[in-house]
Amino acid sequence: MALRIRKNDTVIIISGKDKGKKGRVLSVDNEKHRILVENCNFVKRHTRPMPQKNIKGGILEKESPLPQSKVKIFCGDCQKPTAIGSKTTDGKKQRICKKCGAALTKGA
Repeated sequence: MALRIRKNDTVIIISGKDKGKKGRVLSVDNEKHRILVENCNFVKRHTRPMPQKNIKGGILEKESPLPQSKVKIFCGDCQKPTAIGSKTTDGKKQRICKKCGAALTKGA
C-alpha cells in the first residue's frame, strides 16, 4: 500500500527522541515505509578521510529515515497533527484533514 504522506509535506513527529518536532518531508520510501524528515532524527556517522574525493574524516551528523508510523501530517488550517482522509470531487481524488475537513495541498 502506498503511503499517503508525500514529498514536501509538513509533518510532526509523534513519538521517539524528536517528539514534537516539525519538519518538511525530503523523501519517501514506499517499500520500507520510511520517511526522511528535514532537521530530525540525526545520527552520527564515522567516516574515513578520502583526499581523492575531498572528504574530511571524522564524525558527521546526518538525517536518518523514520518509520511512517512515527509521523503525522500537520494541517495548516487547524494547526494540529491529523490523520489523512480522502474525498473525490469532480472526478479527482484529494487528501483531506480528518479534523477540520480542509484539503491538504502539496506542501501543506
